[in-house]
Amino acid sequence: MLKWTRRIALLLLALVVPAVLAAWWSLRGSLAHLDGEQPLADLSAPVAIQRDALGVVTIEAASETDAVRALGYVHAQERYFEMDLMRRSSAGELSELFGAIALPMDKERRMHRMRARVTEHLEDFAGDRLPQLEAYARGVNAGLGDLRARPWPYLLLRQAPRPWEVADSALAGYAMYFDLQDSENLRELALWQLRQQVPSGLFGLLAHDGTEWDAPLYGQPRGNAALPTADEVDLRTLPMPKTDAHQRLADKGTPGSNNWAVAGALTADGRAIVADDMHLGLRAPNIWFRVRLRYPDPRAPGGRVDVSGFSLPGLPAIIVGSNGHVAWGFTNSYADTADWYPVTPCGKDAAPGTCDAVEHHAETIRVAGADPVTLDVQDTRYGPLIHPARGRQPALALRWVAHQPGALNFGLADFARAGDLSAALSVAQRTATPAQNLVIADHNGRIAWRILGPLPSRAGACPSPLEAGGPMTGDRTTSGAPTCTPWAISRQLTPVLTAPANHRLWTANARVLDGEALDRVGDGGYALGARAKQIRDGLMAKERFTERDLLSIQLDDRAVFLERWWRLLQDEAKRLPASSSIKALAEAGKTWEGRASTDSVSYRVVRAWRLAVHARIADGLTAPAQATLGDDFIMPDLPQLEGVVWPLLQQRPLHLLSRRYATWDALLEDAAKEVRDDLAEQGPLAERRWGERNTAKICHPLANALPGFLKKLCMPGEPLAGDGAMPRVQGPAFGASERMVVSPGHEADGIIHMPGGQSGHPMSPFWGAGHDDWVHGRPTPFLPGDATHTLTLRPANAQPR
Repeated sequence: MLKWTRRIALLLLALVVPAVLAAWWSLRGSLAHLDGEQPLADLSAPVAIQRDALGVVTIEAASETDAVRALGYVHAQERYFEMDLMRRSSAGELSELFGAIALPMDKERRMHRMRARVTEHLEDFAGDRLPQLEAYARGVNAGLGDLRARPWPYLLLRQAPRPWEVADSALAGYAMYFDLQDSENLRELALWQLRQQVPSGLFGLLAHDGTEWDAPLYGQPRGNAALPTADEVDLRTLPMPKTDAHQRLADKGTPGSNNWAVAGALTADGRAIVADDMHLGLRAPNIWFRVRLRYPDPRAPGGRVDVSGFSLPGLPAIIVGSNGHVAWGFTNSYADTADWYPVTPCGKDAAPGTCDAVEHHAETIRVAGADPVTLDVQDTRYGPLIHPARGRQPALALRWVAHQPGALNFGLADFARAGDLSAALSVAQRTATPAQNLVIADHNGRIAWRILGPLPSRAGACPSPLEAGGPMTGDRTTSGAPTCTPWAISRQLTPVLTAPANHRLWTANARVLDGEALDRVGDGGYALGARAKQIRDGLMAKERFTERDLLSIQLDDRAVFLERWWRLLQDEAKRLPASSSIKALAEAGKTWEGRASTDSVSYRVVRAWRLAVHARIADGLTAPAQATLGDDFIMPDLPQLEGVVWPLLQQRPLHLLSRRYATWDALLEDAAKEVRDDLAEQGPLAERRWGERNTAKICHPLANALPGFLKKLCMPGEPLAGDGAMPRVQGPAFGASERMVVSPGHEADGIIHMPGGQSGHPMSPFWGAGHDDWVHGRPTPFLPGDATHTLTLRPANAQPR
């Protein structure tokens, strides 16, 4: 028996070892080429691709077209799967890779028909850059083809990667529209619902558009809300939902960013400096790819482009960076970019002029392992019909900037050769991208801000009944003829702020504008101003700055905004018995570190209590709408609710107290009990540190499908400092997708961080490279370091050396 057991073991070993080696060899087959020479068709001259110790790429080419062809080659070899996800996510084509699990998302995205729109308007996107986009696509496909094996995710999915097309670069760009704007326009719909169901005084309270924390570039802080009197609003007399469960508010990251700039008047040698950190969902590898592009260009200053920064795999351009003459960075503007319109779709026998004409489009979704699914997408003159008629609500069509011709173009690429502030602003004027707060600095020490990208030109166009808060009526005369034209888009609606008197600019997704300019741009859900104010105050605190000074603001995790909540908790506890939950929380958090540091108990406790209090107050204020709408109720996003909650807690009027509670003390105690019970499940309250809650979960998209390889496919699960209401925005899988501090012309002094690493291959030496510096905030050079690898791409018909 022992003899046969040994033989069987040897046989199994003989079968398993080759299988393991074959799998290992297949996985390594999709590693990028780092050294040597490779032929590449259509190059005009050899191209050098250098990588430093972090995998940061420098491309030296004889022309822009050669440079972007080589960039496509590199992007494909390091990130093809991630590029594929970008184009598929905006086009609604993920089910073709992942099967039925991706169908819900694909169905939602297919309603926008992005691939069809891109195909129809490809010239609007490409403009005079079509040769570069074609060169990039060919470079992508060559890089993919030169791998010994298809990228490793496709091996696991048992799929073959689809070739890259020029239209796919546009789709990768449109993926950012979905990331940065509300493609479902839920906030506007939720606010309209609320407006129809509650007294005007109550709606005005909930929709108050600012707080004492505002720090706009134009105008003054709105301040906190003035509370309505009992004669205007009395919750005790209004309907209440029958359920005992209160509404919870989502504790999630908000896509956005920080950026700011100081002019030359505030530096020792007259240099202007830009700081930028874009906040997005975090994954491994990162969404961005660091690269330096160098090539001759007669249109550039000195006849040469030398631009460094962050590229987006799928697009042949530096998205944010510096070129020696200008540096630029973005934050999401939160402009109002979409409207709902009630429509009456025409049926077969409808009389002319009594309904809205509808064009039907059959959208077929391919599903891996299942039959295709076909959607009937109905287009109206406003846009796609997203919500069919339901009860008293008519059918709703969505008009969104992203649907309009000209919503996206390749103008960003021209920043690479901008020579000064005026030239960069000229590039911005003709660039179409999801609306962003653009901050620019030039080598002359000048700075500027403007919104980059198109906005709705609503003046004189069909008004949206939902936007205005009116009844759900259409825009027809009594004869049925349309009375107006749907709005178009424009890049001319934003002011430009140059040479600010205080030599400083800052944005952080909060309100920037006021007055007529704000009316034109609109409010798409601006963030609470606390983060912007903390940045502004940091900039106002000094009269001289260096790059490291601006990095220290990026890494600022001081809990300035939350300090008053800690004091409130401590004050409440002083007058309560030892058995109260508030007392327990106050005792656990009695030492106020004043930061969202990983070891802080007080920060975690106070943060959770504030959110629980907010949820109960929001539940009470929206209760009349909940009672009427039932399951159709949508809790709107209320980013300025702090400006309502704080005066409520200061004054504690009974007529604005949720009917679930007899007193305000009871509401605060109930919130504390929820927090205490939740935290106590994890152990003693005094040991519940912020880092335990804010632990990195930055993983490859396939990590959850491969639990046995979870550790290999994720960055280290380290506790992370920072949070949302401070400059160092940080959640477990959300936060600064990059940090950049740079002065044009002084790039050697610049600082850069990027989580997740350069390569999408876990076996690559650049998987996760640089991530630890990002976690701990260690300054790392903006420019690439010395080359550790050099790959030469030579024209395919040239002889190898």
